[in-house]
Amino acid sequence: MNKMERDLRPEGEAILEYQDGEYRVIKAGGFVTCAVTGTQIPLEALRYWSAELQEPYATAGIALKRFQEAGKTPQ
Repeated sequence: MNKMERDLRPEGEAILEYQDGEYRVIKAGGFVTCAVTGTQIPLEALRYWSAELQEPYATAGIALKRFQEAGKTPQ
């Protein structure tokens, strides 16, 4: 990158509205934080979230554990 180019990637944590099968960006950012582990998840790697609980998750296993804790799936 030279001095005339700018890095247009958003910085900081994004704020998202989680919907069924997609999400809407409320505030641009480069990552969200896993609701269970606190791990930063780059937006391009975000695959698991709950529209009902409005929470992102780092992995499928973490999402399943959270859904079970919330009573959303059978134990």
